[in-house]
Amino acid sequence: MQPVNALKAAFQNYVNFKDRTSRGGFWWYVLAYLIVAIILSFVDSALFGGGSAEVVAGDGVAVSYSSGPLVSLWMLVNIIPSIAISARRMHDTNRTGWLQLLGLIPLLGWIFLIYVYVQKGTAGENRFGADPLG
Repeated sequence: MQPVNALKAAFQNYVNFKDRTSRGGFWWYVLAYLIVAIILSFVDSALFGGGSAEVVAGDGVAVSYSSGPLVSLWMLVNIIPSIAISARRMHDTNRTGWLQLLGLIPLLGWIFLIYVYVQKGTAGENRFGADPLG
């Protein structure tokens, strides 16, 4: 599967939280998402000069975030497909999609999710459906 096909498959399964997605399909989607976001950030900078926001936390630490309207729109459009493809990837490893919520735990949650996302899927059928590779 190539990045363009992975994006197309993700949008065809826009709200499919039930089936399975292969490891390759998931990572091609992630790559395509990042490539489009990077391209759009350059376009944002060229057209709009880039946007930025600075938030000062209570302890005086400043956190800076920069995003233009095109990148923001791209991220907004991809919220549901990203959650859905992540749930399907969890299903491929025979885990519930709700485990994505562990990503809300900084560092440890992210490490766990990456660990699951790089694992080989369950061979054959599992409780979430047929093997996407078979």
